[in-house]
Amino acid sequence: MIQRQTVLFLGISQLVCWGISYYLIAVFGEMISFELGWSGTVVYGGFSAALVIMAVTSPFTGRLIDVHGGRSIMTIGSFLLALGCFGIASAHSIPHYYLSWMVLGVAMRLTLYDAAFASLVHIAGANAKLPKSQVTLLGGLASTVFWPIGFFLADFFGWRGALGVYSFIALLTIPLHLAIPKDRGLVGMANQKSAIPHPLPLAQSKRARTIAGSLFVLIFTLLNFLNSAMSAHMINLLAGLGLTAALSVWVSALRGVGQSFARLCEVLFGRRLHSLTLTVFASSLLLTGFLFGLLSGRFLAMALIFSFLFGAGNGLLTIARGSLPLVLFETATYGAFVGKLLVPGFLFSAIAPLVYTWIIDYGGEQAALIFSTVLAFFIFSCSLLLNKKFSAANKSA
Repeated sequence: MIQRQTVLFLGISQLVCWGISYYLIAVFGEMISFELGWSGTVVYGGFSAALVIMAVTSPFTGRLIDVHGGRSIMTIGSFLLALGCFGIASAHSIPHYYLSWMVLGVAMRLTLYDAAFASLVHIAGANAKLPKSQVTLLGGLASTVFWPIGFFLADFFGWRGALGVYSFIALLTIPLHLAIPKDRGLVGMANQKSAIPHPLPLAQSKRARTIAGSLFVLIFTLLNFLNSAMSAHMINLLAGLGLTAALSVWVSALRGVGQSFARLCEVLFGRRLHSLTLTVFASSLLLTGFLFGLLSGRFLAMALIFSFLFGAGNGLLTIARGSLPLVLFETATYGAFVGKLLVPGFLFSAIAPLVYTWIIDYGGEQAALIFSTVLAFFIFSCSLLLNKKFSAANKSA
């Protein structure tokens, strides 16, 4: 059984690690571009480079956690987070800047949700579903906490000084990761065959496993694309629609509140909600949020609803990304197998900041929101198809 301390420490770790890495570019991107005289494509391309590195290292990292657990792997990630933030803070040339982002890409793969989820599965097998959801409660607040903190630090110390502070904060996550149990939990291993039914055993249905894997990849590839685009551009996008700069920060920060609120509801009331049903519900929230987002430039209330619902849908889909493989695939090789499935998502999401930079430059912020709504519709459609094909199999298992 996973101790509450482990869940709490991983939750705090996710709050910090997401805030000082994945959400970094939304705060400092425009500042870096202005001071160094680089184009938005060059600056946001650093974040894209980090996402490519996450994709390349994903399967290998998953295998390492399957074998060794998350303690040493995530601790190394903390050191690399500090190194990457310090590297960006001291960058004066494009090669230096991109190398620092590549280091940060490795660090993100070693410290963010997928590493934390694989660590929990290593400890408790299929019984890790609830701890995963609990860990994301704090992690979901990363943008809410660190977007305002980032702007506050930049006002006082400049963006370089703020990133120096981020580097120090990264080192504070080392004790949190060292507290992760090293050994595989016996309770989790003993119960993992009976805790959750496996509707698609590897030995029985290779075709069904292929279909399920393909739909899983498509859903979370598109989600990763949307998430990385919004993480990089959401503040500037809302500002471009007519909100003031300060208001755009606080409205965007509501995204994190939506994420954690939805996850709290899932923890409290969603234990009997099947992962397939959760995926459909979450993707419907995502689509609804973007539909409201289309009116964000005209009504502040629409912007608030957009940010909250986008966060809620994205937050629940993050839980689904961790729990769906437990009911669709084998758990013994969770880290390596899911790591392979996530590669297309990381690669595709790497181009999202650049694609959205181009769309906003040539079509405007409204065009970016229309494009996002179309993607959200495809995510919803794929989740419906996945549920239709495999919910019956789960009931009969």
